[in-house]
Amino acid sequence: MSALEQVVPDGFRQSEIGIFPTDWKINSLAEISTKITDGTHDTPKPIKEGIPFLTAIHVKENNIAFESCYFLPKSVHDEIYKRCNPEYEDILMVNIGAGTGTTALVNMKYPFSLKNVALIKPDKKVSDGRFLNQVLSFLKDEILKSLSAGGAQPFLSLSQIGQINIPSPSKEEQTAIANALSDVDALLTELEKLIAKKQAIKTATMQQLLTGKTRLPQFATYTDGEKQGQPKGKKPSELGEIPEDWDVQLLKDISSMRGRIGWQGLKQEEFTFNDQQPFLITGMNFKDGKIRWNEVYHIPEDRYGMDRNIQLKVGDILMTKDGTIGKLLFVDHIPKPYKATLNSHLLLFRPKLESYVPKYLYYLMKTRLLDDHIELHKSGSTFFGITQEAMGKLLALLPSNEEQTAIATILSDMDSEIQTLEQRLAKTRQIKQGMMQELLTGRTRLPFEKES
Repeated sequence: MSALEQVVPDGFRQSEIGIFPTDWKINSLAEISTKITDGTHDTPKPIKEGIPFLTAIHVKENNIAFESCYFLPKSVHDEIYKRCNPEYEDILMVNIGAGTGTTALVNMKYPFSLKNVALIKPDKKVSDGRFLNQVLSFLKDEILKSLSAGGAQPFLSLSQIGQINIPSPSKEEQTAIANALSDVDALLTELEKLIAKKQAIKTATMQQLLTGKTRLPQFATYTDGEKQGQPKGKKPSELGEIPEDWDVQLLKDISSMRGRIGWQGLKQEEFTFNDQQPFLITGMNFKDGKIRWNEVYHIPEDRYGMDRNIQLKVGDILMTKDGTIGKLLFVDHIPKPYKATLNSHLLLFRPKLESYVPKYLYYLMKTRLLDDHIELHKSGSTFFGITQEAMGKLLALLPSNEEQTAIATILSDMDSEIQTLEQRLAKTRQIKQGMMQELLTGRTRLPFEKES
């Protein structure tokens, strides 16, 4: 059933943009704004310090990235500001390029200049800028469908922006809705900051523990012999100064590096969606070190059985070796049918004779050690790759297996904490989306006080 064919409940009416309460108006942005303009189309030369200067890349979804902005001399800023003067609770909208339709609320009171970004100044007599920003975010997809001019890249003219129709409850109800959604936005911001902080702590912890600069107490001193109770010293190595009881090993000496890794030349008809057959993992299935199993193709059982060397096991490490080189994956489980293999664009690492703890090596390979090695050994011109032989030359810094396990456990616990926070963030975003669906369409009404 299309939107126009939906049953209209009592107290609501059908409009050109959907079903809304009968006491809500439908206004164009031009009708409820005092100005719609955009920043300079020129490219002024930026300087190291001065007045902040933003382009479309700095306008994110309900966030303005001042931390990465450019700067202009005051004289250049003043000329731009005469025409385009963003102020507190105005709205910025990207109107050209990949981010077209993205909006953010101006929530700071210092001056800045814009380039290729539209500025919407709400008429504060009838519009709450915070509400308007939420509505524009909510309607973004519909706006792009109905108003995009097409061409080489997405584009919204100032005239088209002015024609965007917006549901308009009373100013007081707008404020009540904006307050509720702003509270959720504040929670989202705090969660994002907390996740960033936890990730920074984890990165610093990896740098310390995986290089031996910081030792866990139980491994920092000798526990027996003549040196019992004495702190362990350092020694020189190919990787610089390292703990005297650690080793440096070539990856090919500690990890299986088989001659042919992954299936090559699979025909399209050999792929299957039959979830009772073995999985075929590709680099496209990686995300943040996890496999997106719901997106993985399957292959026939006989194909899977042709090469036992690439039948995945829990604890394997996979790495992309072509295109986007160095994407890593730790196989922590394999779902039903508990069988998986990999394609020819992946390398598989598996310890020889318990020569290392797999999760430890996974974390070690997520440091600059692997990035620098790839940069040094990759080959190709327009399409880069790294060979199995070249990966075998990677130098791995190895403490005892007991210390590897302790380090991996600490980092894994940090990952679990971050993952829990990310799940909470995703859930909160879902809650906000549901609230927007209810509040910005009038399905749920909030109490509000009318101005006398």
